[in-house]
Amino acid sequence: MSGGDRPALQTEVERQHALIMHGTAFGDAETRVTMERELHERLAVSIREERPLRVYLGVDPTAPDLHLGHVVGLRKLRTFAELGHQAILLIGDFTGLVGDPSDKDALRPMSTMEQLQENARGYQEQAFKVLDPEHTEVRRNSEWLGGLDFASVIRLASHFTVAQFLERDTFARRLERGAPVYVHEFMYGLMQGYDAVALRADVQIGGTDQTFNLIAGRILQRVHGQPPQVAITFPILVGLDGKARMSKSQGNHIGIDEPPDEQYGKTMSIPDAALPQFFTLGTNLPADEVAALERDLATRDLHPMEAKRRLAHAVVREWHGSAAADTAATQFQRVFSKREAPAEMQEVAVHFDGATAEVDLAVLLTAAGVVKSKAEVKRLVGQGGVQRDGQPFGSPQVRLSPGDVLKIGKRRWLRVVVR
Repeated sequence: MSGGDRPALQTEVERQHALIMHGTAFGDAETRVTMERELHERLAVSIREERPLRVYLGVDPTAPDLHLGHVVGLRKLRTFAELGHQAILLIGDFTGLVGDPSDKDALRPMSTMEQLQENARGYQEQAFKVLDPEHTEVRRNSEWLGGLDFASVIRLASHFTVAQFLERDTFARRLERGAPVYVHEFMYGLMQGYDAVALRADVQIGGTDQTFNLIAGRILQRVHGQPPQVAITFPILVGLDGKARMSKSQGNHIGIDEPPDEQYGKTMSIPDAALPQFFTLGTNLPADEVAALERDLATRDLHPMEAKRRLAHAVVREWHGSAAADTAATQFQRVFSKREAPAEMQEVAVHFDGATAEVDLAVLLTAAGVVKSKAEVKRLVGQGGVQRDGQPFGSPQVRLSPGDVLKIGKRRWLRVVVR
């Protein structure tokens, strides 16, 4: 490269470096310094040699839908793609058999391969609401993990000590209170580490809770003669309670495929203290607009309720469009501020032999698609979450009349009609 090209190279490296590092978080200052330096070096080589970096984000399809917590990483992966690098979405259909223990204070239930494959189809479709499918490589780690024999697994394990695993916060807390830690849970870090080797990754993206697994990838890449990947980590988006991380299994999530009214209502339930993080991590609003909102919240120039309305509108607008966001806002005002049932609601047809019909709510609500499983219906009924005229049902076995309006949870409604 000529001397005249070097300033342009440096400018482009600095530009990409700033965009990639924006909004990142690391567990300690030393890790940040190391990763920033290595990213700078990789970018310089990539731009000079016109060789895109291989950058991947892994998601385990342990639930059928993506939520706003997943989108934080997807947006960062999209940033890399927009800068001309190779974005790789890795579906963890094999790591999902174990389940990531990084955020768990108890054993995660194991999924079946059939469940994971079914969920993976939905993950990929939903992920392309953020990523450009023409510029995203999609892989599944069963491609290489499924072919490892036991001897290969032993060799992978030989590069780590038990102490390294037991130092992890989640395992340490469980051991302190006498809860079991199972050997197969140690395998997760090995499997995710090997993903980096198989993909020949330059960069891996993950939440701060993934640091151990990302570092495991660096270790195994060195063992296999590859340059260690740069670990880019981002903050963990909290759930609707403002405390625990967003998780479908905890029921504190906002799904990107959920209906507009559901997204809007859930967003309006977020605690005031969590608003700044949701604006930063849960929306696609420009950074300067988010900074202004956070400043106005801090100075009390913006009331938290108005901030929630703006946040809810931004969330729905991103996934369903401005018209749907406007309608959801009007509907929320009608239903929750005035305590009225919505004027328009889904109808469910019931066969009536007489004036009433005996119905199993578990069958009715799952068939209508309002609730995803019979177990969830039974849980809602037990919590008083399925009502008619403000009165909760005491059992899933009920008698309904034509025209009955059912309220399911806080934001779902059904009108019973004659089949």
